[in-house]
Amino acid sequence: MHHHQIAEPRTLGDYTWHDHAACLSTPANPVDPEIFFPEPDEMDRIRAAKALCGQCPVRQTCLDAALEDGDREGIRGGMTEEEREPLHRRLHRRLDYARVNATLAGRDIHLTDAERRAVTRAAYQAGTPAERLARLLKITEEHAEKRYRQVRREIRNRSVGGTNDRNRATAQTHRDDLGTAA
Repeated sequence: MHHHQIAEPRTLGDYTWHDHAACLSTPANPVDPEIFFPEPDEMDRIRAAKALCGQCPVRQTCLDAALEDGDREGIRGGMTEEEREPLHRRLHRRLDYARVNATLAGRDIHLTDAERRAVTRAAYQAGTPAERLARLLKITEEHAEKRYRQVRREIRNRSVGGTNDRNRATAQTHRDDLGTAA
């Protein structure tokens, strides 16, 4: 499976992807887990671990899990601890519409604050009852209603703010460019 496909966001608590990891040690393919915990100057071990990650079909899921679980130890998803650090710091700003859509479809996905806001806005615009939003975000119905009031206020303020059509088009373009970067 070497063609690039967008991995479905994993659901919370789902570690079944481990079964597909290139680092899974089997009698036919023994892998020493210590290879993924090299000292910073052990370049040969780092290269060997990254080479294994490079052929892993669940590398992106592994990286996402490390970021979402706050796992800062060892090589995960093909990246060293130092390489992952900026991603850990920026994770709260991630806005991945695949995650938003999976949540709206009822899947239990790890969401950042930005993604939770996008779920709220999309649910509001679709006329989703607050009770359903509460289930999707695992919050109380009262909190869901409060989130809807915030979205209503944002939409009203935006329309009162008098942004012209060109500004709105530019804002739309920037939103579409965000993609899945952490």
